[in-house]
Amino acid sequence: MTRALRLSGLAPMLLCCIWTGAAIAQETFTLTSPAIESGGDLPSDLKCSRDGGDGLSPPLAWSTVPEGTQSLAVIMHHYPRGKFPGTDVPSQYWLLWNIPSDTTTIPRGNPTSIGDEGADKDERRTGYTPPCSPPGARHEYTITLYALNSAPDTLPANDSPQVYWTEMTQAIEPLVISSSSFTFWN
Repeated sequence: MTRALRLSGLAPMLLCCIWTGAAIAQETFTLTSPAIESGGDLPSDLKCSRDGGDGLSPPLAWSTVPEGTQSLAVIMHHYPRGKFPGTDVPSQYWLLWNIPSDTTTIPRGNPTSIGDEGADKDERRTGYTPPCSPPGARHEYTITLYALNSAPDTLPANDSPQVYWTEMTQAIEPLVISSSSFTFWN
């Protein structure tokens, strides 16, 4: 068989794979923010008050929640200099669980208090901590949305300053069906 014939036989298979890939890509669980471009910079109005922002949590939106999802959770974190994924616990900026599975957005500042919130970055209260990088420094932050097969029953059914990164991740890890993340810089 000549090389041209072998390649022509592959063409329909490749086309099928490309079409299938496109169909799958459209059905992917995807987290976005109308205010933050993935990989971009945090807008000035979402920065901490020291840097001229209002310090509110960013608006979030997602699509194509996986079948079987019973609850959703959000974690925003950042690894400070000298800390590494898989080795160290990152700084937590937002721990949010018990988000109803039919929810598809969280408005800026989460004004209706969707879900339950854990400890802020400074572990003094519950809720969102706005990024406030030291002057001259740029840090990368990650927001991840998790689709869960049930509500995390080891976490409280209310806001709790006793829920930290470790408790949150251990509670949701066995329940994760899928996740979607984006990063930004500040």
